[in-house]
Amino acid sequence: MNQERIALITGAGRGIGRGIALALAAEGFAVAANDIQYDPKNSRSGLFEVGARIKEYGANFLALPGDIASLGDQEKMVSAVLDRFGRIDVLVNNAGVAPTERRDVLETRPESYDRVMSINTRGPFFLTQKVAAHMLRQAFRPDGSPPCIVFVSSISAVVSSPSRAEYCISKAGISQMAQVFADRLAERGINVYEIRPGIIRTAMTAPVQKKYDALIAEGLVPQRRWGEPRDVGKAVAALARGDMAYATGLVLEISGGMQIRRL
Repeated sequence: MNQERIALITGAGRGIGRGIALALAAEGFAVAANDIQYDPKNSRSGLFEVGARIKEYGANFLALPGDIASLGDQEKMVSAVLDRFGRIDVLVNNAGVAPTERRDVLETRPESYDRVMSINTRGPFFLTQKVAAHMLRQAFRPDGSPPCIVFVSSISAVVSSPSRAEYCISKAGISQMAQVFADRLAERGINVYEIRPGIIRTAMTAPVQKKYDALIAEGLVPQRRWGEPRDVGKAVAALARGDMAYATGLVLEISGGMQIRRL
């Protein structure tokens, strides 16, 4: 049996996915990293920059092109990982998009809703279905470490933003998805978790940086700083290591304390 633990991460070319990929590589995981942007000639940013960093840790790396919304691309991704490594020990459903433009909920367009839901919610559901089926068939590792599946949602799963309703709804769906898969897979020894990031410094939040700078300074985030992709990466690494093996279904919010109810 391959002694490496194998992690498949979607949307790993930048932002939170990149932070997760590097954190798992630092723990010795082989990383199969997916992204819709796939340019082997670009080693300065994107998937192949991530791959170079992963190799610096001495970890194995597999680049996987593909659109998470495409079931055909999903099949190719899973097949490529199994062909290379023979198993999948950790799945991190991270890939996601924001609406291309913020519009009031009363003006949300069907095409925007369908796009966001297809990538953020439908895609992870069917990818998890595929990977879980393989996890159920593969032998447990000699060290007893359980397979695990991590869904990356958002505080938007429980916090309303009427100017991007489709995003909030998609992340609320991810939150419930994690619970359903955790329930179904618990008796078979596969742990499922939800990571709920807060305000994280990424390309997705860059267009509203000034807004969040001001809100953070005013105390919206009790720890009074932006979250960084590495903050989320460390949390995923703890789950993937098995540090919380008796906590399937756990929701772990990485938000600098935004979950605290305050007067």
